[in-house]
Amino acid sequence: MSRLSLLVDLASLLAREVDFDALLRTACERLAAALSADRATIWLVDGETGDLHTRVALLPELPGLRQPIDRGIAGYVARTGEVVRLDDARADERFDPSADRATGYTTRTVLVAPIREEEGSPVRGVVQVLNKDDGPFDVEDERYLAALATQLGRALRMTTLRGGGAPGVILRGPFNRIVGRGDALAKVYERVTLAAQTDATVLLRGETGTGKGLFARAIHVNSARQSKPFITVDCTTLPSQLVESELFGHERGAFTGADRRVPGKVELADGGTLFLDELGELPLEAQGKLLRFLQDRVFERVGGRSTIGADVRIVCATNKDLERAVRRGEFREDLYYRVRVVEIAIPPLRDRGPEEIEDLARHFADSYAARYGRPEPELTPAALARLRSHSFPGNVRELEHWIESAVALAPDGRIVPDLFPQISRIVDSTPPAAGNDDNSVSVPLGLSLDVAQRRYVEATVRACDGNKSEAAKRLGVGRNSIGRWLKE
Repeated sequence: MSRLSLLVDLASLLAREVDFDALLRTACERLAAALSADRATIWLVDGETGDLHTRVALLPELPGLRQPIDRGIAGYVARTGEVVRLDDARADERFDPSADRATGYTTRTVLVAPIREEEGSPVRGVVQVLNKDDGPFDVEDERYLAALATQLGRALRMTTLRGGGAPGVILRGPFNRIVGRGDALAKVYERVTLAAQTDATVLLRGETGTGKGLFARAIHVNSARQSKPFITVDCTTLPSQLVESELFGHERGAFTGADRRVPGKVELADGGTLFLDELGELPLEAQGKLLRFLQDRVFERVGGRSTIGADVRIVCATNKDLERAVRRGEFREDLYYRVRVVEIAIPPLRDRGPEEIEDLARHFADSYAARYGRPEPELTPAALARLRSHSFPGNVRELEHWIESAVALAPDGRIVPDLFPQISRIVDSTPPAAGNDDNSVSVPLGLSLDVAQRRYVEATVRACDGNKSEAAKRLGVGRNSIGRWLKE
């Protein structure tokens, strides 16, 4: 890989839901090759402790290292922001031999540059290359590494590793764009990582707003199919009469208005991943067609006679109780077993703990402040207390909407409780009739009409045991309208 293409490649990767460990490992491998060095290491400054740590390093002897920022050449560069190039590392008083002693490695030549967005901005980490193959590092190597370190700093600013006005970065989770470090997500991360290594069909289960789509993308972009298409099908918005055409395409003349051949989502996803969101809403007549494709990996376009094969990995998501749907005859039992080869349960936000709510709030505040041109946001203690005390039935999506609204209403960047929706309840003074608790719904004051409407629709769907067709009948609207409200 050329030095220029390495810069472009790393910047593009950091815009996706990549595994940070795998990404930085790849960066180190390619950097070492580009500079003809024996090894490369990326040290990140831990924004919480101030230490230097290697999320990944090309050190076969140890999986990772950690050291105080006041030690070694890497620590010196992290503290001062200077680029250091040494022809004889051991002759320099700043050299710390402890890493060599721990690994049995012998460091001779060194080139280290600070990772930051621009000159004078806080240092996020350092990139270090050791032992050039054909002698010491030269001035051209130094300029290139400094440029690459700056590009890394700018790219990190667009990820969940980004820091604020202080030095260092905050590791909010192992996958870019997915925030969470608690025990509740640890098993999810493990299963996502293992699933990404295979082509097994995956079923993601969780309440609305928990981030199932992000995990689906994480499976794709960390798999061998990452360079191929990732195609999403929202099963709640598919008209029942067009489901088969949408999934498998149609030939010209297949039905009125079909004036040309149109490929379906399965065909478009060939070589990549097809994400079926809200699979539980797929009509029964289409479930049989999907089952056949899962079994044989072949299909026919609507109106066509040719059998077509497609190399597609299937990832599904649902917030529906599929077991109940099978018992009620609304979901095929054979399809149920086909799609849950690897099952991953995404926990609701209320089960992830108040610390994760705060981490997510800070992440969203930083993101929307950058988007809306606001100052660096400050979440006041009172605002954090309000966030920690709310149950967030809408999960991460609801929290994100709260923070986006608060940032938009805080031109000075200071986020206070008054900027959040009011959470006092509407109370009916009439005592409820016995046994009627399930037929009522409480809506907080201060919500917009759209949000209040969505809450009412969600409650109606729950009252219908997740049957959106029945909920649509009770509300006097079309089934597709239910899907749109729930996705807003």
